Amino acid sequence: MSEEILINITPMESRVAVVENGVLQEVHVERTQKRGIVGNIYKGKVVRVLPGMQAAFVDIGLERAAFIHAGEISSREGASSDNISALVHEGQSLVVQVTKDPIGTKGARLTTQLSIPSRYLVYMPRTSHVGISLKIEEEAERERLKRVVAECVASEGIVEVGGFILRTAAEGAGADEILMDIRYVRRLWEQIRGQMQTAATPTVIYEDLSLALRTLRDLVSPKIEKIRIDSRETFQKIVQFVEELMPEIADRLEHYPGERPIFDLYGVEDEVQKALERKVPLKSGGYLIVDPAEAMSTIDVNTGAFVGHRNLEETIFKTNLEAAITIARQLRLRNLGGIIIIDFIDMEDEEHQRQVLRTLEKQLERDHAKTNIIGITELGLVQMTRKRTRESLEQVLCEPCSSCQGRGKLKTPETICYEIFREILREARAYQAEGYMVLAHQKVIDRLLDEESGNVADLEAFIGRTIKFQVEGMYSQEQYDVVLL
Repeated sequence: MSEEILINITPMESRVAVVENGVLQEVHVERTQKRGIVGNIYKGKVVRVLPGMQAAFVDIGLERAAFIHAGEISSREGASSDNISALVHEGQSLVVQVTKDPIGTKGARLTTQLSIPSRYLVYMPRTSHVGISLKIEEEAERERLKRVVAECVASEGIVEVGGFILRTAAEGAGADEILMDIRYVRRLWEQIRGQMQTAATPTVIYEDLSLALRTLRDLVSPKIEKIRIDSRETFQKIVQFVEELMPEIADRLEHYPGERPIFDLYGVEDEVQKALERKVPLKSGGYLIVDPAEAMSTIDVNTGAFVGHRNLEETIFKTNLEAAITIARQLRLRNLGGIIIIDFIDMEDEEHQRQVLRTLEKQLERDHAKTNIIGITELGLVQMTRKRTRESLEQVLCEPCSSCQGRGKLKTPETICYEIFREILREARAYQAEGYMVLAHQKVIDRLLDEESGNVADLEAFIGRTIKFQVEGMYSQEQYDVVLL
């Protein structure tokens, strides 16, 4: 399988696309003025303790206070207790790390269990645990990595060791490479620790890498054949970063100087547009309906025009198989997270059900985000979760519709006409006027003068006043005013 990473840089934003066999699988966007803050370390101040929720709000200098649960507060920060009131108090300084960006109306999520990532490992200065990524399955390799870490720590003569989690990228890495990472994160931790003592509150102590450099650290695997960057300045920064931390991928870096935008060249722009649409067509003629919401996201599978060649069960099975592959890609592409409910078309054959679930599980193995398929409910719905740390693609690129107030639906012109009639009746009872002027959208005025003309005449007779109409070009379909004349 051919895999490439495309990095598009402009002064306003950075974008990264992961392409597999010419097909876009993931897209990451970081606006210069709205950089994500996951991984950042802050010295904050506790502004409110919530004993009932066993949590606290912490001011870290953002528009909204951030949120930390008692279970995320290390005992080093207070008494050894699960009681939030025993762990922190209002006005207390607290060094915290962001685990989730602010999303919607929710503030950032925090922890005091700090971690500093590098190429091959994550350093946790406040624990003593050494763990290995579950994606490294061979027991011999897991044991080798634990020995390597222990030998590196011993050779450095580190007294306050801390803990380490070996990342998936560490599989096959040599002792020299892991030692270089340990030195890097230790140096960084010493800098952070110094600032923890002297920094005022609230202030940022450590900021995570830019999107382009995070991409190299987190997304590059042996499967990635090329990393193409369209900015010479960023390309030079990446080359320097790679020389220091990831020399083994230096030959995969490539500057793209072409006049045609790199995302256009690979059809990424079109795929991003499609990823914002609710309906996702399947090659078989079926389709998905993707509905992201705050509580959960739902995905509905439909056969559409696909009728199959043998029988209905075969049609359903083939549609569901194709849907499982497409759903895994759409979750990555749209960056949907949290609870996800998938409504596959009902299958009577239990073997078909197992094959569809196995296909979904297999496709999700390629996802960089942690996923967990919980099972099938009595109603035949597949329940799963996908770890959410950053905003979805839709949340980054879109905003709620001002016309429909984010509902995704508009009231019909008929509904608005009847609202206008009720408003005129209210005005007629409350005020004496010579007549009324209705200002509304073109479609609403057209209906008032056509289908509703009889009702308008009856209303005029009932209130004993004339009603005039005027199209207001700037109004949305739901917007109207009734003016007294």
